[in-house]
Amino acid sequence: MIYIRKMLSCIVLFTLASSLAKLNVSYAQVNRPNIIYIFADDLGYGDLGVYGQDKIETPNIDNLAKNGMKFTQHYAFPVCAPSRYLLMTGIGSGKAYIRGNHEWGERGPVWDFKAMEENPYLEGQWPIPDSTITIAEVLKQVGYKTSIVGKWGLGAPFTAGLPNRQGFDYFYGYICQRQDHTYYNGHLWENEDRVPLDNKIISPNTKLPDSLDKLDPKSYAQYQQNVYSPDLLVKAATSFIKKNKNNPFFLYYASPLPHVSLQAPQKWIDYYHAKFGDEKPFLGGSYFPCRYPRATYAAMISALDEQVGQLVATLKENGLYENTIIMFCSDNGPAYNAGVDPVFFNSAGPFQGQYGRGKGFLFEGGIREPFIVQWPGKVKPGTTSDLISATVDVMPTLCDLFSVNTPPNVDGVSLLPTLLGLKGKQQQHDYLYFEYPEYGGQQAVRMGKWKAIRLNLMKGTIKTQLFDLSTDIKEQNDVAAKYPDIVKKMEDIMKNEHHTPEVSRFLIPALERKGE
Repeated sequence: MIYIRKMLSCIVLFTLASSLAKLNVSYAQVNRPNIIYIFADDLGYGDLGVYGQDKIETPNIDNLAKNGMKFTQHYAFPVCAPSRYLLMTGIGSGKAYIRGNHEWGERGPVWDFKAMEENPYLEGQWPIPDSTITIAEVLKQVGYKTSIVGKWGLGAPFTAGLPNRQGFDYFYGYICQRQDHTYYNGHLWENEDRVPLDNKIISPNTKLPDSLDKLDPKSYAQYQQNVYSPDLLVKAATSFIKKNKNNPFFLYYASPLPHVSLQAPQKWIDYYHAKFGDEKPFLGGSYFPCRYPRATYAAMISALDEQVGQLVATLKENGLYENTIIMFCSDNGPAYNAGVDPVFFNSAGPFQGQYGRGKGFLFEGGIREPFIVQWPGKVKPGTTSDLISATVDVMPTLCDLFSVNTPPNVDGVSLLPTLLGLKGKQQQHDYLYFEYPEYGGQQAVRMGKWKAIRLNLMKGTIKTQLFDLSTDIKEQNDVAAKYPDIVKKMEDIMKNEHHTPEVSRFLIPALERKGE
């Protein structure tokens, strides 16, 4: 339940909005900044030019940093659904309701794409409860129109976990994160209605037939169909901006790019094929085959960058650019499968990004993400912050911005003092805690220059590794034996921050025994 203070704020803001309407003045233009939060999917720390990428071109995202602030120590989570939950609620993973990807397989063949097309009941993930307080619900209390365009991943059709039942006025995109394993899918959702697309239903889990020439691009034509879903997403996002140019709005642009399958606009594939030259094809299996996997991965990121440019252009065309906060981040580190080559692209930047160190793991390559904030006239252009921060900080930052109480159990801190350049005002995290039941079961703590991590918890292993990130950014030298006092502090944090999950699938038995 949102607090009385929020309700009073809403009444005051409604009165002000009514007065401004009589004067034919936009409320957003006078007082409330619009907010666009862009969440990329599986984009690594080093996949952007402004973070050191030298093969993939991202001029529009780089311009956000040029005109705003770039964070160098910002954290998300290792995989999609829990990362989105932490962002939407500000609640840390030690007591989060969603702590992993739960595809809710008890319903039936949830990985059968044809079955999902026939039966929407099979779509979606384990739903967040109605009691969840999201960023969208908080912003609605202060007069905002709210929208998510893109990938949701926190619910399923016919449940309380749908975006429109979690504070969003408008939704267009994928309810189910499995559905975006193909960009030529059979449908999207608009609010709670299915919107059919002119594509054939082909399971991504397919291999290139042996009868086809694996070096001939024409052999892969069947995996590029009529309607490329990201084109529809950016169209919906720009339309939402235009329709709400006289209202303060929040747009959560949860792009599925560059998550596999590797599928991209042909113009960008051709561009990077010419740039990189010939390469070994990916022949499929877990995801669609792809003739030029490196070129296509780069193409997907450039397609995302192009969409960021479209959003910015729409703001400028409608006189909203100067009064809009744009935030850009990624949900987790780079993938390692389906033809993705994080080593070739140095996708994790200064960290390690190969399997075991990127997506799915609590090492830096899996959870440290690019984070950029642009706010004309408020955030000083071209600035860099090394503040240790995380996606859980977005909720308290927005609450601080509008002087409303932060919901209970939130673990983040407001980043507003840093964004506004208020020296000496920024609250620091004592530590960041991460708990993840998948990929063997893991825990991690970031405290100052120190990083502690535990792996293979599902095997009953309770061993703490310790790394000094100031001298060992790749986390290669375990110094736990040298610093037992630091290890003890880290282990105390792990013990105190862990709460038994409400959803049994996220249980890590080793953490429930002997008070560990």
